[in-house]
Amino acid sequence: MIYDTFEEFAVAAPGFTSLAGLDLGDKTVGVAISDRMGTVATPLETIRRKKFTLDAEHLFEIVKKREIGGLVLGLPRNMDGSEGPRCQKTRAFARNLARLTELPIGFWDERLSTVAAERALLEADTSRKRRAEVIDHVAASYILQGALDRMRHLKND
Repeated sequence: MIYDTFEEFAVAAPGFTSLAGLDLGDKTVGVAISDRMGTVATPLETIRRKKFTLDAEHLFEIVKKREIGGLVLGLPRNMDGSEGPRCQKTRAFARNLARLTELPIGFWDERLSTVAAERALLEADTSRKRRAEVIDHVAASYILQGALDRMRHLKND
């Protein structure tokens, strides 16, 4: 089920299960996962997109293997907060996923997550070739970490 607000998603996400963060692009889907306590996001892999059914199949293999309890998709808003064509594609992807799973699905504003990931990789002196290989799942971990931090804050309110 897709939740309209992140607060609703946070309530619906089961406790003590891992979450997956997704950075959806035209050619790839970056995937990150959390620990069961919901404290740390870790980059996992980048799925090369083929067609939706194959992409979803690969994603659900990860969900099953890692016992994922919810999905957080990065929502690529414009810098002014408005939603453009990329947000529409992300929401359509989420709707298609929701038809195939009962997992809670939420969105996290991903503005500047790729910039932050790129900066971290540059600071780690990662080669250009290696950055290209890992940028998507590192960006997914920034998305998921932001969501995890917000969820912890919501539970402490």
